[in-house]
Amino acid sequence: MDLTYTEKKDTRSGFGDGLTELGRTNPNVVALCADLIGSLKMDQFIKENPERFFQIGIAEANMMGIAAGLTIGGKIPFTGTFAEFSTARVYDQIRQSIAYSNKNVKIAASHAGLTLGEDGATHQTLEDIGLMKMLPGMVVINPCDYNQTKAATIAAVEYEGPVYLRFGRPAVPVFTPADQKFEIGKGILMNEGSDVTIVATGHLVWESLVAAAELEKEGISCEVINIHTIKPLDEEIILNSVKKTGKIVTAEEHNILGGLGESVARVLAQKLPTKQAFVAVNDKFGESGTPSDLMKKYGIDSTAVIEKVKSLL
Repeated sequence: MDLTYTEKKDTRSGFGDGLTELGRTNPNVVALCADLIGSLKMDQFIKENPERFFQIGIAEANMMGIAAGLTIGGKIPFTGTFAEFSTARVYDQIRQSIAYSNKNVKIAASHAGLTLGEDGATHQTLEDIGLMKMLPGMVVINPCDYNQTKAATIAAVEYEGPVYLRFGRPAVPVFTPADQKFEIGKGILMNEGSDVTIVATGHLVWESLVAAAELEKEGISCEVINIHTIKPLDEEIILNSVKKTGKIVTAEEHNILGGLGESVARVLAQKLPTKQAFVAVNDKFGESGTPSDLMKKYGIDSTAVIEKVKSLL
């Protein structure tokens, strides 16, 4: 794949622009925020639809309950706060009022993972994918760049039921098409290869493509798959690739426990036992630092992907 790109943008801006577009096309879309309008890039939606926005303040549990109630009247609410406060802080409310009741709430979670950076461990959620994928009926989406995040936000409205949308804080390369059609539960083949499969999600898709390009110089052919939807998981694309390569690396900005890697391992254990290596945070909390320094220290950058690929070969 061509690794040139024209710009860097944060994925949360993709959410903000997707939400704004939905505000213009779907009168039932409403937004709620827990005092983080700027961080969630909700400003333009609010400017255009002030009567369809609710500032809840730092009361995240209350926000989830209000969102669940709004669905009863046919509204499609998006809740907005950091990933840590969108999941762990309000898990009981999501479980009982949204997931168990199958309410049509879209949970928009920004600043996920280590790349939140300087705010440190208390805000760097590395458990959220695991928490949310365990809830029956909950769709879990972790897009890779600005364009895919915007498309995912729009697609979430077309799906009837609860959806968890995960975004990051820093600007990352924009490398997927602006006009893409986002299909929930359908992985995307980014790079064809024959020696090893790399299945990545979120920011780690780009890191995996960079790693694949470096490995290609050494004669190692990597197939890279973008798994933007962790639940439901596209088992078919993973199994078809592994049948060809016989080896797989999973890459994610998440705890090694409970994330994409474990979901893939379950599928392989049941249907096609395969040698697997994991690029993920190894059961640790984060710390304050720059995104790039943290990714390097915790082993979730392109160098880590290269090392894991070589460990299988």
